[in-house]
Amino acid sequence: MYNSFHNHNVIVWRFYIGAEKLKIGELAEIANVTKRTIDHYTNLGLLKVERSSSNYRYYDYSAIERLRFIEQCKKDGMSLEEIRKMILEEDAEEVDILELRLKIKGLEKDVSEILAHLEKNDLKNYEYVKKNVSHESLSLIHALLLLINN
Repeated sequence: MYNSFHNHNVIVWRFYIGAEKLKIGELAEIANVTKRTIDHYTNLGLLKVERSSSNYRYYDYSAIERLRFIEQCKKDGMSLEEIRKMILEEDAEEVDILELRLKIKGLEKDVSEILAHLEKNDLKNYEYVKKNVSHESLSLIHALLLLINN
């Protein structure tokens, strides 16, 4: 009872003061693992850590869920190496998705500019579009149109 109540208080207190990171001891207590376990997982690349100028280790709140995931995978019989590979694949997919979102944002901007120039129905505007839209943008717009129309 104390542990669960204390964990809740740590989270509420950290949220109240605006702290976005957890010290290793706080993370260990909340996730119900040892600091040594967190160190081991960090050394294996399973957890991401930030160090302060005074060399304190700080973990993002997402580390709580990551620790729960790791512990569940271990209970399911997976090795730490298998878990590490799975996490690396997930992280790579997240990066790909972020890159794709950034490209889509850029395309939205390009399309808005194109439409603004084309609405003027002027030959100069067509030339502007031809000069200022990259081949990559045109290819991506074309691919998106194909996806939308299918």
